[in-house]
Amino acid sequence: MRSWCLCQICTCGRHHCPHGTTRIYENSGTSCPTTEYLEKYPTYGNVPPPQSLKPKQEFRACRGKMEGITTFKSDYRPYEIVKQPRQVPEEYKPKQGEIDLGTTYKRDFNSYKVQPVAIVRPLERQQAKQGELDTVPTYKDDYRAWGIQKMDLYKPEQTYHPPAVKFGNSTTFQDDYVPREIQPRQSFKPSPVIKRSTVPFNGDTSHRLDYVPYQLEFKFSRPKEVYKPTTQPFEDLTTHRYDFQGLVGESAKLCRPPYTRVTQNAHFEGSTEFRESFQPWEIPPPAVKKTPEYVPPTGTMQLNSTSHLDYVPYQTKRVVPIRPVSQKRNDNFPFQGKSTTKEDFPAWESCRQGLIKKQQQIPNPSGKFDGWTTFRSHYVPHELNPTQSCKPVHAPVKSSAPFDDTTMYCLEYTPKKREICPASFPSPPGYVFENTNSRGHHFFRKITPTVEAS
Repeated sequence: MRSWCLCQICTCGRHHCPHGTTRIYENSGTSCPTTEYLEKYPTYGNVPPPQSLKPKQEFRACRGKMEGITTFKSDYRPYEIVKQPRQVPEEYKPKQGEIDLGTTYKRDFNSYKVQPVAIVRPLERQQAKQGELDTVPTYKDDYRAWGIQKMDLYKPEQTYHPPAVKFGNSTTFQDDYVPREIQPRQSFKPSPVIKRSTVPFNGDTSHRLDYVPYQLEFKFSRPKEVYKPTTQPFEDLTTHRYDFQGLVGESAKLCRPPYTRVTQNAHFEGSTEFRESFQPWEIPPPAVKKTPEYVPPTGTMQLNSTSHLDYVPYQTKRVVPIRPVSQKRNDNFPFQGKSTTKEDFPAWESCRQGLIKKQQQIPNPSGKFDGWTTFRSHYVPHELNPTQSCKPVHAPVKSSAPFDDTTMYCLEYTPKKREICPASFPSPPGYVFENTNSRGHHFFRKITPTVEAS
């Protein structure tokens, strides 16, 4: 009996066998009937792919045993290290008897009895003040003030008085210098003046000599037509408005089957294990500590400090400065801002030298500019006639019949009952599981009904 794969049983095309990347099952000898390639192109034995001659990039480890001997280990010779003996200090034993604290200083020094030195300064005698003491010290008696006269100055008196008349003498520079008129240097550049020849100009060219003038024919010109507006109204309807004028019709009916949603009639219970296990508890509000009310103290506040109580004010005078008084010099004379340089070298009136321009040889044109070009003088305007359109007139075909909106899809479509794919079940109805091949395909065997013999 023929075996059917789960891919062949599926009618909706969404159920397939789980194709594995490796053969995890045993070879059953059956081919995969799901693809056209396997049916048309059978396998030709086990033909391995050609081996690549490219060397593999892998680390070639040494297969021998690694010896952990280095040059340091081979050259180094261990020696026996003998620990040096440690000298144990002897235990301190104090000596018996008294210590002799005598020194050579104590032995050679003889002490003497020394008495305090008597004061030679006479005792201070307090004399009673009976009257005013009028005495003259030796400094004032020996050094008396002499009457010294002031010495006269040997500086000569200044007899110079500035003159009231303006200084009119000239300097040697002013006497020797003669102002001269500045003349421009003579230019050695050749003059660009065009030398006109006396021979008359010969304007004959090869074109004028070889050109033969012909008499031109009169060019026909059409008279300009006067624009005449049409008396018919403007038709602003387009082809879309002509062809689709909003005919009355029924809306298209849907041909798809009605969608029936599978719902459960049982009522949803809103209780969960979390709600049943953890029920709300009443939490008492937090206790608020009341602050005591402020009560002001009775009586008046004493604002006296130790500084206010112990401070005694004294009447003092301001200290007079010791520095001498500055003697300012008051001069009521006006300031003379004149100097010898300003008087001897007055400012001269000088004018800037103007530019030296050459006279224009070409005279400027006179009269009004005539903006007439050769194009405007030779151009002859012509009247343009619009090209007649050969496009046919859009005459819409109006019909009183209703719009026929039937299509081939609406006529040929027949609604069918939606069938459930047998491959959607864990075990397809009417099939019995047989085996699974090495590619991962599940094969089922169709159950045939048994006919009872009568």
